[in-house]
Amino acid sequence: MLKLIKSLLCLFSLTVLLSCSQDDRKIDFTFLQLNDVYEIAPIQGGKFGGMARVETVHQQLLQENNNTMLFMAGDFLNPSLLGTLKYEGERIRGKQMIEVMNAMQFDLVAFGNHEFDLKKPDLQKRLNESQFEWISSNVLEKVDGGSMPFYSERNGVKHPVSDTFIKELTDVDGTKVTIGFISVCIDSNPKEYVLYKEMFQEAQRAFKSIQSKVDIVFGLTHGTIAQDKKLLELLPNIPLIMGGHEHTNMLVPVGDSKITKADANAKTAYIHRISFDTSTKKVVVRSELKGINASIPTDKKVGALVDTWQLLLQSKIKDLIAQPNAVIYTTETPLNARDAFIRSVQTNMGAIITKAMSFAYDDAVDCALVNGGSIRIDDELKGAITAVDIFRVLPYGGPVLKVDLKGSLLKKVLNYGVSAAGTGAYLQRYNVKKVGGVWKVQGKTINPNKTYVVAFSDYLLKGLDIPFLSEKNNKVLKVYHPKPTEKAIDIRKAVVLFLETL
Repeated sequence: MLKLIKSLLCLFSLTVLLSCSQDDRKIDFTFLQLNDVYEIAPIQGGKFGGMARVETVHQQLLQENNNTMLFMAGDFLNPSLLGTLKYEGERIRGKQMIEVMNAMQFDLVAFGNHEFDLKKPDLQKRLNESQFEWISSNVLEKVDGGSMPFYSERNGVKHPVSDTFIKELTDVDGTKVTIGFISVCIDSNPKEYVLYKEMFQEAQRAFKSIQSKVDIVFGLTHGTIAQDKKLLELLPNIPLIMGGHEHTNMLVPVGDSKITKADANAKTAYIHRISFDTSTKKVVVRSELKGINASIPTDKKVGALVDTWQLLLQSKIKDLIAQPNAVIYTTETPLNARDAFIRSVQTNMGAIITKAMSFAYDDAVDCALVNGGSIRIDDELKGAITAVDIFRVLPYGGPVLKVDLKGSLLKKVLNYGVSAAGTGAYLQRYNVKKVGGVWKVQGKTINPNKTYVVAFSDYLLKGLDIPFLSEKNNKVLKVYHPKPTEKAIDIRKAVVLFLETL
């Protein structure tokens, strides 16, 4: 009897093994999506974000399903406070992000508009250092009157950035799926070395080039939600676009497809669990917005690398300010520096920065203006605020300039700022308001013939965000550059000193 039972158990085990190994024609795989990540360490006092926490989630997903891929939908090399500092004789310029992403073994990344903040030699270094794949269907490098794909160079061999990406996945029972990706980037950051080809034409071209080679095509994009919607209207067979650029999480259905974007700085990540039936060709995408916060343990390997870079930050920042972690101000009301607001409406963070600009000149100015694009933290400051928090808010730094200009030009600048709502050219203001459709400085209507003294961020006087605002304009009468010993020598120091007086 015992022999019979053993024989039956062996037969049962063999049957189960054979059934498990039988190809069921279905395969599951997982995508982990990030976008617009500028900080490798947690933010908001350590409560949210942190690439080492993301890596913990990544490893958990790999345990759940070995067919897990990790993506970045653009904007990660710039801006960051760490990226502005010098290391081994040159600016870091995103090197810290590449090292961390290599350690995390990213699978595929897209260009975002802020990758092109870097000068060509710096971007080339980051491409060369990358151990993961880049993709772009519409962005090329300008070369000798023509263009060519960007590339990474390793051991003297150039590897072009492809306009598509193809990956074959196989599950434990042998079911295979071939997936493809296309990618486009918004043309909002013109540079002399970058050619932006027409987004929608290139997306359609790239899609057609791989449609017959794969089972499914996905999008990995960096553009506005309106642009992503149009892409899905043109290419309805794409079941999912993993996008970036907006900095705020969203899941937007478009027909049978959807667009997802996570929060900036890895405050959240999107997990997509995808099922594909090779018989019916049906794709099912189940998307989960995952909060990245203090409840998630730190991955030791990535955490150690992040800590190394943070120690460098703490060391180098002391070259700029003696006590970077000293609390300089405590606020009961969160100071709003989120992009969606700082680039569209007057915020309390914008008010503090512009008041500090006036303070830097002992309030001997009529008003103060800063472009929203200079404010880069995309976050709220809460509770105890340190000096290094302000440096993260304004990573670019730069002097505050005192400028004499005609009222007619000031009015034109203010109108332009309002018309640019939603972009970095929107102006945060101090001592200037629009009342009943009329611009007033210190409560009085702007006189077009009067000369006003205005504190500007130096970036604004370069004519980049507001094309007609530069020293070349004959209505800019005089520009005062601060001396190294003056508070106005660095906008970040001016804000720190101002907050210490409150």
